[in-house]
Amino acid sequence: MSLLQVDQLSVHYPGQAQPALQQVSLGLSENELLVALGPSGCGKSTLLNVLAGFVAPSHGSVQFDGQPVRGPGAERAVVFQQDGLLPWLDVTGNVAFGLKLQGVPAAERAAIVADTLQQVGLSAAAGKQVWQLSGGMRQRVGIARALASRSRVLLMDEPFGALDAFTREQMQQLLLQVWQQSRRGIFLITHDIEEALFLASSLVLMSPGPGRIVQYLQPGFSQRFLAGESVRAIKSDPEFITLREQLLASLTRAQQQETA
Repeated sequence: MSLLQVDQLSVHYPGQAQPALQQVSLGLSENELLVALGPSGCGKSTLLNVLAGFVAPSHGSVQFDGQPVRGPGAERAVVFQQDGLLPWLDVTGNVAFGLKLQGVPAAERAAIVADTLQQVGLSAAAGKQVWQLSGGMRQRVGIARALASRSRVLLMDEPFGALDAFTREQMQQLLLQVWQQSRRGIFLITHDIEEALFLASSLVLMSPGPGRIVQYLQPGFSQRFLAGESVRAIKSDPEFITLREQLLASLTRAQQQETA
């Protein structure tokens, strides 16, 4: 059984002619990295917001571990494209913030924060202020904060979209390493085809007008990276290139049909 289960989900915002999502069904298992790929307007952000409990379904159901999702919960941590760090706190304070709200004792907080910063390669930056960090480092802090919360699922809203290409690829590799270490379920949305293929253990392709799932894949490239294969070898593999072009063609056809 999936840890996070969506069945026949539809979301219709007031005043809109058509639903943002229509009859979407999917499941996220523990230790699965599920990526939703699609163009702007396909409803992938709405889907993530429903999973996070920020938006209520118009029809259908969302369950976490067999219980209905009725709002935000500590078991589902969200990593946004804009990191949302608290500028008056240093790196340690930002990562520890959620634990402090949960009432975790100081000594236990310190141990969790130290371990989490080590996972994301930021041990040396523990005392730095937010304004001293690069964009990639800020995103690492955001991921560390979500990991430290001890949630069972990470929901990631295009977390690397604002980064340059080199930093973005570094962050993709970091995410796979963190995923391997934490054994958590991750749901990530993106409009970047190459990113989706490289990261996903499972991938759903979404089409706009209204948003729906039109294809399901299990690419397997993330497992190859974690087994020791280099990023460049994977992304230059003919199989990777063929799948990338097939997905691009599918997205192009979907957008042409929407505007026809």
